[in-house]
Amino acid sequence: MYAIVDIETTGGYASANGITEIAVYIHDGNRVVKKMETLINPLQKIPYYITALTGIDNAMVANAPTFEEIAEPLFELLNDKIFVAHSVNFDYSFVKHQLKICGYDLVAKKLCTVRLGRKVFPGLASYSLGNLCRELNINIENRHRAGGDAQATVLLFEHYLTNNGQQHIDAMLKKTSAEQWLPLHLTKADIQKLPSKPGVYYFHNNKNKIVYVGKAVNIKKRVSSHFTQNDPDRKRQNFVRNIHAITCKECATELEAIVLESTEIKRLWPKYNASQKQPLQKFGLYMFEDGKGYMRLAIDKKKKHLPALYTFNLLHEGLVMLKKMIEEFELSDKLCFVNKQPLTNDEIQNLEHPKKYNKKISKAVLALNKQLPTFAVVDDGIKATEKLCLLIERGSFGVWVICPIHIHFNL
Repeated sequence: MYAIVDIETTGGYASANGITEIAVYIHDGNRVVKKMETLINPLQKIPYYITALTGIDNAMVANAPTFEEIAEPLFELLNDKIFVAHSVNFDYSFVKHQLKICGYDLVAKKLCTVRLGRKVFPGLASYSLGNLCRELNINIENRHRAGGDAQATVLLFEHYLTNNGQQHIDAMLKKTSAEQWLPLHLTKADIQKLPSKPGVYYFHNNKNKIVYVGKAVNIKKRVSSHFTQNDPDRKRQNFVRNIHAITCKECATELEAIVLESTEIKRLWPKYNASQKQPLQKFGLYMFEDGKGYMRLAIDKKKKHLPALYTFNLLHEGLVMLKKMIEEFELSDKLCFVNKQPLTNDEIQNLEHPKKYNKKISKAVLALNKQLPTFAVVDDGIKATEKLCLLIERGSFGVWVICPIHIHFNL
């Protein structure tokens, strides 16, 4: 038994929006045997742009039942049925979320009439409900209303069945099929072609722009795990809807994947990556010679084309380190701009000769450099004849290369 569903909502994601109308047609594979259709009071204001699209306004739903009032009969209607809808994950996420709030746990197999359409009628320019119905001469009455769109989906579903659609339906409903949980714009073939090896994967949007970068020990398994949960929140729903393609780069080890992921996130700055979008190091420790020959240390905002002796996220972090250097190497706090009061005449007279003072500065900088190690990490390459080499230079990641197995470092 199939439950062919269409809903109208107050917004695009389930966790913060409500359902304003629902229509459910129970279909036995031959005909409709039962239906339910009702407006719903979402207990929140309906945005003007939603009213413009659907025609449903606040006055229309003021005396309609709340979702809680229809939850029990709706759950009984949907339970043990195959949940069918056009772009099914959207409708299912709303209905499941609202039922869960009311204490009902809907667990149903899902069937997407967009995906089914691609299999029954491949090669069409568009698989939106309106375009599909025009292409197949199916009349839609009350467009963008739950009853009208659900009735059109019923006719579309029956059209699929009369064109050998059952074989595709059976395949899509198998446990081994990915059709029920994949994003709308991805196919099972997109997942199957991914390697089960370490690497970095990229999610692209409809303009082929990379919107997310991830790393994995097993690329295929990790990518699949992104889509198996039907999280109703806004960020999650927008993320899944915007994935149109997947590419990947295979790595020799998990270590290489970790490094590559971090590098790619900083290079591409993808929309949906958050964890490694840390603030850039905003301050730097700089050294320069003043007009009287004194080498001076100063903390300033990071300069794009001027290398710093050391970098900091926070000004306070830099000042603490510089004060320790002043104390340890007996430097002048005024020549280091920690004390920003001008030098008095007596202080100028008592300053050490520039050569003597600059030796202290040199020792301080040398000690700072010794705290920043340089080393290489050697790991297995993809091929047996290769090695992966990661170079850390003065505390910062430098470069990684694949080298022939006969390598030798002098660091």
